[in-house]
Amino acid sequence: MTSPFTPPLPAPAEMVSQLGAALPAFKQLRWVDSTESTNADLLALARSDHGPVARPWLLGAHLQERGRGRAGRSWQNRAGANLMFSCAFDVFLPSRQLPTLSPLVGLAASEALRSLISPPLQSHISMKWPNDVQWRFAKLAGILVETTRAGTSPFTPDHYVAIIGMGINLDDARALSQSLNRRVADWSEIAREDHLAASTSAAMIVARIAQAWYDSLNEVTAYGFESMPDRYAKVDALAGQHIHVLDNGRILQAGIACGIDTEGHLLVRTPDGEIPIHVGEVSVRPREEHGA
Repeated sequence: MTSPFTPPLPAPAEMVSQLGAALPAFKQLRWVDSTESTNADLLALARSDHGPVARPWLLGAHLQERGRGRAGRSWQNRAGANLMFSCAFDVFLPSRQLPTLSPLVGLAASEALRSLISPPLQSHISMKWPNDVQWRFAKLAGILVETTRAGTSPFTPDHYVAIIGMGINLDDARALSQSLNRRVADWSEIAREDHLAASTSAAMIVARIAQAWYDSLNEVTAYGFESMPDRYAKVDALAGQHIHVLDNGRILQAGIACGIDTEGHLLVRTPDGEIPIHVGEVSVRPREEHGA
């Protein structure tokens, strides 16, 4: 089956037209041929005293010259091979809860992508804490969450603007796997297995994820994060796995992953009990290390 993304992506104006029809709640929709970073662009706009007040916003680009991932990593991309966009949302949360947005938007994106493929294959879309989206345990998409104060409104406690950026591999997984020396997945791989994925447009993927973020942020603002552990359990790529939690290559913790708490912390079962992990990179331990 030929991937639906083998031809060039729709022109920016056409992307905006399709997104506008699917996202009526979004106050500003833009798609450009190229920019340095969609997250950086929306951060600057949010901090400006002259930017539009009404949100949410969405900005996408066929190419990001300085795209960024978590922990300051660069995002490798090629025009037409990646789907890259950022959204800006008003959030009304205490500052201590802002880090919880990272796993929240990862699981919302995973749920959204599952809804675009046939039910028998949906479980192959999963999330690796804190927010990597995977297909058959290979990275399909990465997410970066940044928060700032709005420049266009007076200081209000607990009012922030969350900028959520996402890059989804549409093609090039084989080349990326070789260059990064780890398995990478892309949407064309899914489309070859599934007729629903093959018939899904790029604009629909973006719209479904953006709407899922919007709905999830509204839900936690109204009701809190109590439902997040149960939602996460349904997409959890690490459940029951023996893992190492790393910081700059140094092992901070080792144990068995057992979900998240309502603050979005990864829970790791160790001989000393269950430990919540706030930050760190997760590495699944090879089977021979733990005798499985």
